Amino acid sequence: MIKEEMQNAINKQINWELYSSYLYLSMSAYFDSINLKGCAGWMRVQAMEEQAHVKKFYDFLTARGGRVVLSEIKAPPSEWNSPLETFEEVYKHEQAVTALINSLVDLSLELKDHATNSFLQWYVNEQVEEEASADDVVQSLKLNENNPGGLFMVDKELAQRTFVPPTGVTI
Repeated sequence: MIKEEMQNAINKQINWELYSSYLYLSMSAYFDSINLKGCAGWMRVQAMEEQAHVKKFYDFLTARGGRVVLSEIKAPPSEWNSPLETFEEVYKHEQAVTALINSLVDLSLELKDHATNSFLQWYVNEQVEEEASADDVVQSLKLNENNPGGLFMVDKELAQRTFVPPTGVTI
C-alpha cells in the first residue's frame, strides 16, 4: 500500500504530465500554423510520450493500492515568436519536469518507499534523454537562426521522429 503523501505527490505529477502533453500539442498546432510540419510532428510525438508517462504513473499508483485523482489542467500558451523560442521553452519545461521527478525521488527516499524509488529511476533516466533531445534541437536551430534553408533542413530532420511507447505501456 502506498502512503498517502506519496500518492498525492504522484497525482500532482500525473497532472503535470498531462499539462506537458497539452503544452506540446499546443506547440504542434503552432508549428502547423506556420507550415513547419516536421516541428509539428516532433511535438505530436512529444505529446504522445507524455501521455505514456501518465499511463505509467497511473498504472503504478493503482498497482500499489493508490487512487488516481485527476485535477484541472491549466491552458497552455498558444503563440511563440519563433521556432527557436518554442524549443527553448521545451528545454526549460523538461528541466522543470526533471526537478519535479527529483523531488518525487527525494520524497520516496524520505518515506523509505523503495518500490516507488525503484519505479522512479526509469523517469530519472528518461529525463536525461528528454533534456538532451530538446537541447539538440535548440542547438540546431541556433546554428540556423538566420538561415531559412537551414530551418527547412532542421524541420525535415524533425519529421523523421516516430513514437515508440515505453516497454509495458499501451496507449
